[in-house]
Amino acid sequence: MDTNDISEENLQAQTEENPQKGDEPKAKAGKDKKPTDFNFWRGLQTVLVAAFIVASLFTLWTPGSLVESGLEAKMAQALESAQELGGVAPEVDPEEEARSSRIGIVAGHYGSDPGAVCSNGVTEAELNLEIATMVQKQLVDLGYEVDLLEEFDAKLTGYQGAVVLSIHLDSCEYVNDQATGFKVTSALSVQDVAGSQRLVACISDRYANITGLPYHAGSVTDDMTYYHAFYEIAPETSAAIIEAGFMNMDYRFLTEKTDVVAQGIAAGILCYINNETIQSNNNP
Repeated sequence: MDTNDISEENLQAQTEENPQKGDEPKAKAGKDKKPTDFNFWRGLQTVLVAAFIVASLFTLWTPGSLVESGLEAKMAQALESAQELGGVAPEVDPEEEARSSRIGIVAGHYGSDPGAVCSNGVTEAELNLEIATMVQKQLVDLGYEVDLLEEFDAKLTGYQGAVVLSIHLDSCEYVNDQATGFKVTSALSVQDVAGSQRLVACISDRYANITGLPYHAGSVTDDMTYYHAFYEIAPETSAAIIEAGFMNMDYRFLTEKTDVVAQGIAAGILCYINNETIQSNNNP
């Protein structure tokens, strides 16, 4: 065998046993490391974060008039309008406002005649005036404008107010043991029927509750339903007449508890003006 052939064979064997460093075999792609699978939610999160950053930078670098949202603009306009409305009080008719707090109290027979006269000389007119004066004071103390009127007062003509109430008492003569209590009525023909009925209901309810006197049904006379003042005052003014008790059976109560009588009448007027609830059934 040729010496050169042996040398070549030895060199080839050495080469196979000790490969060169640069000739190391490369790892096959796909065996040791797999590509990451695509995740939809991770991609969406990335997009949103990027969008937020871009929007923030745009807002910082752009004048406010260009980035103001339509919703914010509308909210600001609505708030401004509400503030303007809240700062301006609605217009109120001065005459209407004055009329709603004005009350007329007629002291029955006062300035005209004595009315019923008892055996001891006490007259209906003087008791009516005493009660009416107390009612006036109680309402004035609450801030109302109250006119104390005579029976045929010239002020009654065209009188404008929330209420006109005429105060009277029943006979001094003994009728029977049932002749005790009070009665209230309004005109038979009025412009505001519902208002007049409510006024009568309010006075009846509050007066009965405060005084404890019963409603004396069936004794309302034509002199009450056709009471002259009903047809003299302004048609929009609610009016009623009360006979607050009998000057025989109820005499002691009327003369000794006059303040309670006045309180019951004043409470009835306030019930009507303030549109208060009527809970009991003391209506005529």
